Amino acid sequence: MNISSIVIQTLPQNVEKVIEIIKENPEICEYHLHDPKGKIIVTVEGKDVEEEVNKLVDIQCFDYVIAADMMMTYQEDQLDEEVRKLEAEDPVPAMLNDGNTDPRKIVYNGDLRKRF
Repeated sequence: MNISSIVIQTLPQNVEKVIEIIKENPEICEYHLHDPKGKIIVTVEGKDVEEEVNKLVDIQCFDYVIAADMMMTYQEDQLDEEVRKLEAEDPVPAMLNDGNTDPRKIVYNGDLRKRF
């Protein structure tokens, strides 16, 4: 199951019209909140990314919608896969467990001030 948030942009005078269209289409998305300047927040759910993208395209085709863009996404299967990868890896790099490694040859890249 995937869940994503989408920000919809419309003209201020069309906010209520777009919210009405959203509420008439609960199979596509769920309304959450809006601001009077024309931004509307909704969520979509889908079994996979393809279904979510299809719903995003549907929203982009709603009357009065200027733009609709996916902002945040949660992909259950992808998260599970990444957790499995992390659990399978050794948390300590092999070179740090090697007693023959010369510590002067270990490059530390955590200091951004010296990199940029």
